Amino acid sequence: MSSAKGNGPFHGRTVIITGASRGIGKAIALKLAQDGANIVIAAKTTTPHPKLKGTIHTAAKEIEEAGGRALACVVDVRDEKSVQECVQKTVEKFGGIDILINNASAISPTLTADTDMKRYDLMHNINTRGTFLMSKECLPYLMKGKNPKILNISPPLEMKERWFQTHVAYTMAKYGMSMCVLGMSEEFRAHGIAVNALWPLTGIYTAAMEMLAGGEEAKIGCRDASIMADAAYGILSKGSGFTGRFLIDEDFLREEGETDFEKYACVPGKELIPDFFLPEDSLNRLFEYNEQVAKSKL
Repeated sequence: MSSAKGNGPFHGRTVIITGASRGIGKAIALKLAQDGANIVIAAKTTTPHPKLKGTIHTAAKEIEEAGGRALACVVDVRDEKSVQECVQKTVEKFGGIDILINNASAISPTLTADTDMKRYDLMHNINTRGTFLMSKECLPYLMKGKNPKILNISPPLEMKERWFQTHVAYTMAKYGMSMCVLGMSEEFRAHGIAVNALWPLTGIYTAAMEMLAGGEEAKIGCRDASIMADAAYGILSKGSGFTGRFLIDEDFLREEGETDFEKYACVPGKELIPDFFLPEDSLNRLFEYNEQVAKSKL
């Protein structure tokens, strides 16, 4: 879907991606880097985690090897000064900001009685407050950017009990990111800044998923992060009129003409695990796929 290495539509455009040291954020960074984009890795990880691979420095190296220019920026999205310093360093190095991807997130899908307030505050401060703060601080530069965009890795606002009843604190925090899309897409429309949300249909296999699920068995039923990177690339390629959308990776790529989704499966031919917060039509399509897979094994 991207152009020749170093010479695509994102060549020379500056992209800040929060939480880009690993996982979905890094996958999107590498996709855009192939076009020759300037990528700011805005994350906290400066030293290797014992269980999670990747730091802002290893990500920067991979981005430059892929054809982009990189700035590794130590950022805590909860801290106003930290965010402001990241924005200033970005502008000093690259001259402006064209795209912001709010990917950093904290997850704790626990029942109310099992959610301590420290974890509650962490989720709300990273997911909702961090997204709002990053968007606010980047706004003056996005207003001057080339085909400016904000993309939040957050779900559709499906106001159904099923998405709240077992993890209301996490849902509130994650939906806060999507509410930023709902409001900012209209608020920033006059400035030509498109604001959209992207969410995976299935579980995405990352180092964090491996740690949470207890090993490489987590791959079964998951897709590779490249599906999110391909979808993000397509969304960010659209004009300013494409805004205020809550997009599911597979659904968006189907609309763009993609037909081969087995290439994204970590273990092809296996039933897929649905993600949280999905609309009924997307869920039903996934259930139909899983039924076909089950029947093929009989």
